[in-house]
Amino acid sequence: MEQTVTAKLRVYPDAEQADILHASMKAYADACSMVSAHVYETHDLSQASLNRKLYRRIRDTFGLPSQMAQSSIRSAIAAYKSMQSNGRWGPAVFRRQFCELVWNRDYSLVQGQFSVNTLHGRQKLGFTDKGLSKYLDGKAYRFGQAKLLSRGGKFYLHIAVTGDVPDADKDSICNVVGVDRGINFIAAAYGSNGKSMFFSGRQAKAKRANYRRLRRELQSRHTRSARRRLQAVGRRENRWMADVNHQVSKALVEANPAGTLFVLEDLKGCRERMIVSYGKSRRLMLVGWAYLDLEGKLAYKAARAGSMVIKVDPAYTSQACPRCGHTERANRDRKMHLFTCKRCGYRSNDDRIAAMNLHRKGIEWMVPDDPGADADGHACPQGDLSVSP
Repeated sequence: MEQTVTAKLRVYPDAEQADILHASMKAYADACSMVSAHVYETHDLSQASLNRKLYRRIRDTFGLPSQMAQSSIRSAIAAYKSMQSNGRWGPAVFRRQFCELVWNRDYSLVQGQFSVNTLHGRQKLGFTDKGLSKYLDGKAYRFGQAKLLSRGGKFYLHIAVTGDVPDADKDSICNVVGVDRGINFIAAAYGSNGKSMFFSGRQAKAKRANYRRLRRELQSRHTRSARRRLQAVGRRENRWMADVNHQVSKALVEANPAGTLFVLEDLKGCRERMIVSYGKSRRLMLVGWAYLDLEGKLAYKAARAGSMVIKVDPAYTSQACPRCGHTERANRDRKMHLFTCKRCGYRSNDDRIAAMNLHRKGIEWMVPDDPGADADGHACPQGDLSVSP
């Protein structure tokens, strides 16, 4: 199976090269904006049609090399197709300077140097390969399209890297881990060995509250500098959340053997349900974390380790007793984060209970016609995959 990830590296231009890169990225973003204005007016998303109408004008107006002119059209098309997939349509604005680069045409990495095409010809720059050596051997991984960005006066290259990873299927599964995502704990996991893992969300919750207060303060100022600061704060918060999700997903994968089945709740549609069910402050707390990002990071790390991730119906995972199967809303005390079964009296943390029920659903997915199911239809598997409350 092939897997594509983003390799990020920093490049080091001198002062003259930095000016050339800024000029090239500005020209590229301006070209994307011109294509965007045409697409918004005509609704034309055909690459061939836009090439006929705009290619020569892009070359003459902005002086972009041939391949970068083609890429600017693709970037604008991708922006509108992304909006269409989200059910909306509006003018795509390219405020940030950037360049989309094609491997071995617009850029290459040769002998410790980053070679890139610009408005002033080919430029060769140094780059850091810390943590990227496994991608640079030229054998296991293939480089694809890259994006050149500037942030805080520094230049970064984000490269799409594709490589082969081991195939994982039901026959290779030797361990099942239920992973519940939440607020009190960013993730709570329960595995076939009967052990639990908790990733506290207390510090993250406090930091998110600080970011919310800062955003409210900046929004109240209504100044241009406040708006710029607001964008910078948003990007910083996103980078911080991505880093935390990297750490959590990495810890989950490394704590379990190859052939692990990670079971997550399918959260599709939960945002819409929360808008109806909760007040604004509670809603902001619930939907503020990047759970989809955590899911994606866990999925690709698991695939690389020979494991896999599935999503199951989240219904009643925090209300059903993993020991006797009794399901009742009163089993869970949300304020105390405590689960107490009204039938058998089993008690535990409510997030751990959800992880245990997800673990059980993973086993049911593995063995859908389990003859050992109890009277309520709850599987009672034996052996290595058994539940041990």
